[in-house]
Amino acid sequence: MNTTIEATLVTAGAGAYQRRLLGIFGFVWAADAMQVLAVGFTVASIAQTFGLSVPEALQTGTVFFLGMLIGATVFGRLADRFGRRRVLLVTVACDAVFGLLSAFSPSFGVLLVLRFLTGAAVGGTLPVDYAMMAEFLPAKNRGRWLVILEGFWAVGTVAIALAAWVISLNGAADAWRWLFAFTALPALIGIFLRWWVPESPMFLIRTGRADQAKSVLNKVLRTNGRPELPPQATLRLPATPRAGSIFAPALRRRTVAVLLVWFFVSISYYGVFTWMPARLAGEGFGFVRGYGFLVIVALAQLPGYALAAYGVEAWGRKPTLIAFLLLSALGCSLFVIAAEAWLIGTSILLMSFALLGTWGALYAFTPELYPTERRATGMGAASAMARLGGLLAPSLMALVVTQSFSAAIALFALFLILGAATAWFIDTETRQAVLS
Repeated sequence: MNTTIEATLVTAGAGAYQRRLLGIFGFVWAADAMQVLAVGFTVASIAQTFGLSVPEALQTGTVFFLGMLIGATVFGRLADRFGRRRVLLVTVACDAVFGLLSAFSPSFGVLLVLRFLTGAAVGGTLPVDYAMMAEFLPAKNRGRWLVILEGFWAVGTVAIALAAWVISLNGAADAWRWLFAFTALPALIGIFLRWWVPESPMFLIRTGRADQAKSVLNKVLRTNGRPELPPQATLRLPATPRAGSIFAPALRRRTVAVLLVWFFVSISYYGVFTWMPARLAGEGFGFVRGYGFLVIVALAQLPGYALAAYGVEAWGRKPTLIAFLLLSALGCSLFVIAAEAWLIGTSILLMSFALLGTWGALYAFTPELYPTERRATGMGAASAMARLGGLLAPSLMALVVTQSFSAAIALFALFLILGAATAWFIDTETRQAVLS
C-alpha cells in the first residue's frame, strides 16, 4: 500500500494533535509578539533611565528589527537544511535567555547588543513556526488554522498592553526592565513545550527518512482517534518537480509579489504601532488616551483575525488579503481626515482590526506558495522583508512625524494601497491546495 502525507493528514483530520500543536506554537507566538511590541511600550522609560531622547532610545527597536531580519533569513534556510525542530529549539532558547538578560542591562550599549540577539532569535522562530504548522494540517483546514495561529499575536498584544498599564499604575522605576522580564517568561516556558513537537513528516520524507515520517504520522492518527497506517504501508513523495531557488522561473513572480506585500504591510504596521502606544499614553485626548484605550485597540485585533479565518476558506487567500489591505488603507485615511475624538478612536480601532486581519491572511497564504524543500526559506525571506519594514519604520516615522503625524499615517495608507495592487499579481490561489 502506497500513500502520501497529504492523504494521511486528510484521514487524520484536524483534531486533538493539531490542537496541541496550536497551543504550543501559539503560546510562543504570543511571547514573540510581546517581544516585538515591547519596543513601543518601553522606549520612553529607556530614554528616562539612560538620559536619552526618545529617538535615541528607539535604537533598541532598530537593532531588534535588524536582528530579526538576519535571524529570519539565516534560520529559515537552516530549517530547510537541518530540520524545523532543531531550529525551533535553538531559537526559542535564545529568545528566552537574551530576552531575560535584557532586563538586567547595566548600560544602554549592553541593552542594544542583547536586543539585537533577542531579535535574531525571534526572527528565526516566526517563519519556521508557520512552515511547520502548515505541514501538519490537511488542505481543507490549513488556512483557517494558520490564521488562528496568527491570532495568538493579538493575545501577546493584549498581554503586553495590560502589563504596561499595570506597571504604569504602580509607578515602577525603570518600567522597561519589568516589561522585558515579563516578555521573557513565556519564552522560558516555551523551551520545555517545544520538546514535545516532533520533526515535520514532510521534511523527514524529503530527506529520505520515510520510516520516521510514518512514525510521526501514526502518532497523529492515534491522537486523533484514527487507525494507524498498516505495517506494510509506504509513504511516497508527491510527483512534483524540484523547486530550485525561490527566485527560480516557476516561483519568481509569486516570490517578488509576496515579498513586496510583506514589506508594505510591515512598514505600515510597525510605523503605526511603534509610535502609537507612547503617543496615545501621553499625548492623546479625551478617551483616545492612556493604556486603557491601548488595551481596547489590542482587543480590536481579535475580530480581525476571526474574519480573516473565515475569509481565507470562504473567499480564498488572495481576495481576503486584498480586501484587508484596502480596509487597512481606509482606516489610515480616516485617521488623516478625523478631527473629533470619536472619529480618531474609530479610525485607530479600524486600523488595528484590519491590519491584523491582513497579517492573518498573509501568514495563511505565504507558506502555501512554496514546496516543502523551500517552504521555510520562503517564509524566512518573507519574514526578513517584514523585519526590513520594521527596521525602516521608526526612522521613516521620525523623519515624517516632525512635519506631521497625519502625513506619516497618510504615507502608510499609500503603502497599503500599493500592497493591495501588488497582491493582485500573485500568480496562484492556494485555497484547498495540496502541499508538495
